[in-house]
Amino acid sequence: MKVPPQAKKVFTGEIFDVYQWEQEMFDGSKAIFEMVKRPGTIQIVPVLGEKILLSFEEQPHYAERIGLFGGRMEEGEEPLEAAKRELLEETGLESQDWVLIKEFQAGGKIDWPSYYYIAKNCRKVAEQNLDPGERIEIREVSFDNFIDTIFQDDFSDKVLVNELFLKQKDQGKINEFKEKLFR
Repeated sequence: MKVPPQAKKVFTGEIFDVYQWEQEMFDGSKAIFEMVKRPGTIQIVPVLGEKILLSFEEQPHYAERIGLFGGRMEEGEEPLEAAKRELLEETGLESQDWVLIKEFQAGGKIDWPSYYYIAKNCRKVAEQNLDPGERIEIREVSFDNFIDTIFQDDFSDKVLVNELFLKQKDQGKINEFKEKLFR
């Protein structure tokens, strides 16, 4: 859900902004509604040859976790532009072959667009350029190991897990996803 156009920003935070608006109820009374909005985020599944890369990341406020590469979009940045920037910063890789696999809004009372991409045919062009609060180890895994890993409790990108869990019921859908990665 997006913040409605009549909403007024009542708080500006580092990541989250709070908006409020008056809403007419079904009985004619009025109530104040509220939502938070944050910059969009990007998640990337990089493919290098026949391997998928995973992030083993640690941040000051999190224990090590396994996940995808990605992060927050910057002001005015388009999703694919952000994905390319994040991939380069966190891995030193670039790709000219991108596939958007999922776009969604968090829902509820949060305006938070998220985008999941596959970066195919990656190639190394630089060293990692991590933020001061990031430690990221890159690990290459096979497709089967990738599927096993994402269903572990410490895998952080649950949206992808839910998406693949639904596909897992249909082997054809899992094979379709695998083809997106390697074709």
